[in-house]
Amino acid sequence: MRVVIVGGEGQLGKDVARAFGHNGDEVFSLRHADVEVSSIDSVSSVIGKLRPDLIVNSSAMHNVEYCEQDPKLAFAVNATGPRNLGSVANDIGATLMHVSTDYVFDGMKRAPYVEDDAPRPLNTYGISKVCGEYYARSTVSRHYVLRTSGLYGLAPCRGKGGLNFVELMLKLGSERGKVRVVNTEEVTPTSTWELAQQMVVLSRSDCYGLFHATAEGSCTWYDFAQEIFALVGLKAAVEVAGPNEFPAKVPRPTYSVLENAALKAHRLNCLRPWQDALKNFLDYRNSSVSAPQMQAVS
Repeated sequence: MRVVIVGGEGQLGKDVARAFGHNGDEVFSLRHADVEVSSIDSVSSVIGKLRPDLIVNSSAMHNVEYCEQDPKLAFAVNATGPRNLGSVANDIGATLMHVSTDYVFDGMKRAPYVEDDAPRPLNTYGISKVCGEYYARSTVSRHYVLRTSGLYGLAPCRGKGGLNFVELMLKLGSERGKVRVVNTEEVTPTSTWELAQQMVVLSRSDCYGLFHATAEGSCTWYDFAQEIFALVGLKAAVEVAGPNEFPAKVPRPTYSVLENAALKAHRLNCLRPWQDALKNFLDYRNSSVSAPQMQAVS
């Protein structure tokens, strides 16, 4: 399969390119400098020449505060971008795989969200991502839209100063001997490598539509930090941050756990419990192995 990865320089994009490459696909990884997703002329010119079978959109403006400060840019990237990619995919007969977010929900359900639950985003980032979902789903018939949560991976997270949560905790724990973490937000941390493998599996099916794709289970950021330190044997204390210690500048859902209901219904789910995925990531992070092993579909 001929695959174009948009946002290939990002934390997720690098693992997506690697996963499709390991699968034997012909991969073209595009950086922001290569294509401007908010411009239909740029998308049509660059991707139209490559003529891929599959376009994977891992690009996004995902810094929540920046989205609130510049909603015009947020919508250009997160909404108009998927529309342009979907339009070009439709023109050249390609399939579009678009990555979305758990932040399309408001967290009031207090039980894992399934694909049929109505989106109710709390901020500009979430609203722009919902719009991107609808554009992707309406512009090209062969589409996969994947919502995911709490991503971490080996590549630097460009939108968050280069550090994802795992790397930030390891850095602060080593330097300070303790960290203070909020215990009020429940999520499902998801490894970019495992998500990328799931994307490869899904791409081989004709089960088009909307999917939730996160690791199994859930935890608070406080629980996640404790597990990180336990797995690496770092003797650093994890303390619960006070209710107003890290005030949010933008409203966020306090509960955004997703259930991979559609993947399971199609017998395509290959995402493991978050604890297992984290251990695999930390083991690989400190090894010279070329890549973790592909997990079997459950």
